[in-house]
Amino acid sequence: MGVYDTHKKNRIQVSNTKKPLFFYVNLAKRYMQQHEEVELSALGMAIATVVTVAEILKNNGLAIEKRILTSTVDMKDETRGRPIQKAKVEIILGKSEHFDELMAAAAEERELAPEDDQVGP
Repeated sequence: MGVYDTHKKNRIQVSNTKKPLFFYVNLAKRYMQQHEEVELSALGMAIATVVTVAEILKNNGLAIEKRILTSTVDMKDETRGRPIQKAKVEIILGKSEHFDELMAAAAEERELAPEDDQVGP
């Protein structure tokens, strides 16, 4: 399995510039529904984002930590054109025991919530 193995259907490569945090949280929930586990991957400055996503899922009782892998990846510096090394982390999360019931309860809550939350007359 190579570093650039992007064909995994349950891998999310997290960036700290492209999407908001909860985009990744919600995507990870969908991936766990489909694949039983999700692999969150990040390089460099995005590592803090991937750890936060994993912690949100764990603290909400949705996921359990299965494995954490760290490594260093050789890349080319876009501005200078020379090789640089970046830290990489992969966090594999599995569904918690209560994942399905928590997701069902959240879906039910959304259905029951009033669509019109206007305040005032």
